[in-house]
Amino acid sequence: MSLSIQGRTAIVTGAGHGIGRAIADHFVSLGANVMFADWDETALQVGLAQHDPDSGPVRWFSGDLSQRLTLANLLSATLDAFDRVDILVNAHRLVRETDPLEPDSEAVEEMLRHNVMGPLRLSQIVARRMIRQATDEHDPVQAGAIVNLTTLAGARPDPARMGYSIACAAQEQATRNLALVLAPRRIRVNAVRFGSVMSHELKQSLKADADLRARMLAGTPLGRIAGPDELTEVVHYLVSEGARFVTGQVLTVDGGRSLVDGVTGTVRKGLVP
Repeated sequence: MSLSIQGRTAIVTGAGHGIGRAIADHFVSLGANVMFADWDETALQVGLAQHDPDSGPVRWFSGDLSQRLTLANLLSATLDAFDRVDILVNAHRLVRETDPLEPDSEAVEEMLRHNVMGPLRLSQIVARRMIRQATDEHDPVQAGAIVNLTTLAGARPDPARMGYSIACAAQEQATRNLALVLAPRRIRVNAVRFGSVMSHELKQSLKADADLRARMLAGTPLGRIAGPDELTEVVHYLVSEGARFVTGQVLTVDGGRSLVDGVTGTVRKGLVP
């Protein structure tokens, strides 16, 4: 089984912080050409100080990834730098609290714009490029790979973050639909649904809620919070030829947290002693 992505070109959104940054750095370490994309230009510049953006396989792009023109410019910048794109990881996420009974709030629309429509549109234009590239190649297995990052919020109601919860569920369904459409073109589309992983957003939540860590550990059968690198390895597998027969799947990486009853906080009978 080959996990090599050496020489491949990847776009990773949300690469200024946390999980997106960890994925992009990991791809660089594996010899891939990587476009780091994020809205936070300062974070990109600071984070990429360890890389050489002028002579190495690394470039960065800053902008509002919910806007059509920005997405088109991101793809153009990638093609200008590397002449192709083989991998897309949609790791950019926006999390906001939502009043579930406030019809005039734009929070739900904001969550859908950033977490669903942005990744979906970027996937569409990148996939079209992958299809054009494939006409000049002879790889019968894989013309490209797309991975969307989502969370357990898509599988469980979360009234305090209703917009984000709806967006995560929608992104998972978009993953399945694109996988069906693109399978004949040899482009695979999968998602990773994570829970107990130390993301940038989780770090902020832990600072704001002193009891959150204890609750998470109690509700995670493996008894710990994973580092971003443990999610990175899963994404690496999904974009490699090792996963060449895997598409349309939502792979859960949460230390068993999805096995736990979200209401009572207890492990469901029969799963864990």
